[in-house]
Amino acid sequence: MDNFAFIIHPIDVDDASRKFKFMKNWPDNLIEGILKLLPPVKVSHITGVKSEYNEIEGWFVGCPLTTRQMMTLPENFVLNKIIKAGKLAEKLGAKIVGLGAFTSVVGDAGITIAKNLKIAVTSGNSYTVATAIEGAKEAAKLMGKDIKNAEVVVIGATGSIGKVCSEILAKEVRYLTLVGRNTEKLEAVAEKILRETGLSARITSNVKNALKKADVVITVTSSVDTIIEPEDLKPGAVVCDVSRPRDVSKEVAEKRDDVLIIEGGVVEVPGDVNFNFNFGFEPKTAYACMAETMILALEKRYENFSLGRDLTVEQVEEISRLAKKHGFKLAGFRSFERPVTKEHIEKVKRNAEAKLKSTL
Repeated sequence: MDNFAFIIHPIDVDDASRKFKFMKNWPDNLIEGILKLLPPVKVSHITGVKSEYNEIEGWFVGCPLTTRQMMTLPENFVLNKIIKAGKLAEKLGAKIVGLGAFTSVVGDAGITIAKNLKIAVTSGNSYTVATAIEGAKEAAKLMGKDIKNAEVVVIGATGSIGKVCSEILAKEVRYLTLVGRNTEKLEAVAEKILRETGLSARITSNVKNALKKADVVITVTSSVDTIIEPEDLKPGAVVCDVSRPRDVSKEVAEKRDDVLIIEGGVVEVPGDVNFNFNFGFEPKTAYACMAETMILALEKRYENFSLGRDLTVEQVEEISRLAKKHGFKLAGFRSFERPVTKEHIEKVKRNAEAKLKSTL
């Protein structure tokens, strides 16, 4: 049977203490100290992933470091830990391994990891882009917005995901603002877009200013802290948050009932899939990055796919084609660990309309 593995890690110490109950009341620094010493572990066996063309099984492999540790510990230490998780995937029999959450961000975005493993590696970023754009367009439509004429903002537009999102969206929208920390890199992305599509995208490093007029936002930074707060968004705004940890503060959901926040890249997996591990999703659904690894295994494409900082539009289009072939599709919307219903979207839409009227 064709096999895959996917590397996951605790987003924060709360994730770790949920897995290891005995750590529940321990201080954060003690938990992180223990995690540094732990080896990678097999978390669960994944069964039942089946398309019209193939059936596969796989494993979740845990790399015991939090997001903060991955960002602050010496890069070589973190990379070695991820490589060890990849080697465990090899021993389990996987032919391709996906890099989850921050394991795909550290260092050169998977290239060094791939060089040190005997099996194929992907970050899953190509399918993450595809589903983020599809989700943002669908959510905007449900909120009564035509994305073609909307003010669209991409935050993190110089990163591997943000750059390709921007290039694809530039073919479909009239008003595009690119946000990032490095103005020089933003200018390079904007110049490429102008050259290839004729669209003149605005650029800024000021997130707050960019959000003031935004109708649709795709945010894909590698920030450890939230960057979008309740006061930043205008009524009726749609935000697709692809980042883990989230870019959108939980306070936005608590205080703004007139904006729609969705998570990017939630996908329905074909077959009678059982992950044997609860990562907070509805049954038979997964992150798009996980799904990309499964798609490549189903297709027997055991090759390095989405690696490094330079994803291409062609890669996104190719993985989208393969996803459709094998029966993967967008699985509705989620927001802050909960499914987003059509009733909720209608309520947000009404609240936004009422708020806009009250300001006239």
